[in-house]
Amino acid sequence: QVQLVQSGGGLVQTGGSLTLSCATSGRTFSTNGMGWFRQAPGKEREFVVGHMWSGGTTYYEDSVKGRFTISRDNAKNTVYLQMNSLKPEDTAVYYCAVRPVVWSRSPGVYDYWGQGTQVTVSS
Repeated sequence: QVQLVQSGGGLVQTGGSLTLSCATSGRTFSTNGMGWFRQAPGKEREFVVGHMWSGGTTYYEDSVKGRFTISRDNAKNTVYLQMNSLKPEDTAVYYCAVRPVVWSRSPGVYDYWGQGTQVTVSS
């Protein structure tokens, strides 16, 4: 059984930084693709970052490129999402999710999800 446990998030002013973490347990080859999503009130879940456990490649959507960075601690099976230069439009609940082989922009194809963590950026 794969479990994703998220931590981090909170309230920050515009221009500030936050780090989210996603700790995975029971990780197997079937969870090689990780996606980070966010969902603002009244909006659909939005893909922001894709990451591959094998190879370590990462893709950033244009909306976060240059501001968000993925890192990880392999010993802890934990991925971190460092978010810098935060803007009010980054306000959302952030989720990590995993699926076999590769990441995808479509939230519907992910098998396991973290519980979500709130990020609020004040103007």
